Amino acid sequence: MFKKVLIANRGEIALRILRACKELGIGTVAVHSTADEAAMHVRLADESVCIGPPASNESYLNIHQIVAACEITGADAIHPGYGFLSENAKFAEILEAHGITFIGPSSAHIRIMGDKIEAKKTVKQLGIPVVPGSDGAVSDPREAKRIADKIGYPVIIKAASGGGGRGMKVANSASDLAEALGSARKEAGAAFGDDVVYIEKYLSKPRHIEVQVMGNGKGYLGERDCSLQRRHQKVLEEATSPVLDDEQRENIGMVCAKAIGDMGYSGAGTVEFLYEDGEFYFIEMNTRLQVEHPVTEMITRIDLVNEQLHVATGEGLSFTQEEVSFMGHAIECRINAENAHTFVPSPGCISYYHPPGGLGVRVDSGVYQGYQIPPYYDSLIGKLIVHGRTRPECLMRLRRALDEFVVDGIDTTLPLFRELMTEDDIIKGDYNIHWLEKYLANKS
Repeated sequence: MFKKVLIANRGEIALRILRACKELGIGTVAVHSTADEAAMHVRLADESVCIGPPASNESYLNIHQIVAACEITGADAIHPGYGFLSENAKFAEILEAHGITFIGPSSAHIRIMGDKIEAKKTVKQLGIPVVPGSDGAVSDPREAKRIADKIGYPVIIKAASGGGGRGMKVANSASDLAEALGSARKEAGAAFGDDVVYIEKYLSKPRHIEVQVMGNGKGYLGERDCSLQRRHQKVLEEATSPVLDDEQRENIGMVCAKAIGDMGYSGAGTVEFLYEDGEFYFIEMNTRLQVEHPVTEMITRIDLVNEQLHVATGEGLSFTQEEVSFMGHAIECRINAENAHTFVPSPGCISYYHPPGGLGVRVDSGVYQGYQIPPYYDSLIGKLIVHGRTRPECLMRLRRALDEFVVDGIDTTLPLFRELMTEDDIIKGDYNIHWLEKYLANKS
């Protein structure tokens, strides 16, 4: 096992990784910007190194500074968390050159799956079903029209690099197509420095379902339903999906497990699908730990970060596929420092903080009373995860936990989740990726 792990991240995920390391007796190094000097993971780590000013490109994205922090502290491995450098193939290659273990997949697999066009080609060859669309990049409006006419409108144009809903435009008819193509390319170029886009059939009422894969091609840990979204950003996730039965769950899980085995993939990964009318359509693979990984941990009782650490040492998984079972139901709410109705970010000082507790309740957060939320980063301040023996029990427990959760001094999205828990569609699990935006539009 590693002697010392440097955590190249911040916030709740940095604290989550730190806890896993401590439970394995591994020394920890926290890196931080000047804005995060008082962060909880910095306070609890064995060592800490300031790597730059608040701007991410001068700190959490500064590869030179992070490698230097490893050399200064003698860390023999880096866990990148999610976001920042977690899916940066160049970063993984540089660490390898310096003899530092990257706790994640190979740089080759990061590079393949980071290019959504190449990823789609790869998984199609491995037997994973894909959304009908272009075989590669599209830049010519005439070629775009030929493809769209073939697969049928509406179509969606997506950036080959990046994610988070940027560089994505929908064309409902041929008259919309040229403008959507140009707009998507422009937005992708500005966001990712790469204006390459491709075209897919736009599904009207899909669920967003993702399969958690783990290890050296031998493990899948069920699915998560991430269909409650705003602007292509996940808001609430649950496991297992309310719309899948055991046979569907096992079938898509085994397809994904076989595919990553054939790839020789190692580490944590998530294969993401759109699901409509009983069919799965691949959209992307994330080669890292997901924000929503706790719901999988709650129903499988398997510590995913612990498994990542063991796989990275070459030890392999601590479980066999036959030992994986799914117990009960779990739901996660992403708590953001934002106005619950306008979603305007709300940095500032937390004047009072009381997280909920009790059986089946987990809060992953790095904030505390008196903590100053900086304005420079993602507004996620924590995740509320609850578990119950059944989905109805889980929903009741979530309502109770939301009522207990108090964060004063700033705006948060807690009031939105309290509202959602009274909606019949949410209670029944009858929603798709467009549901929340329609709900919010009707409320405004």
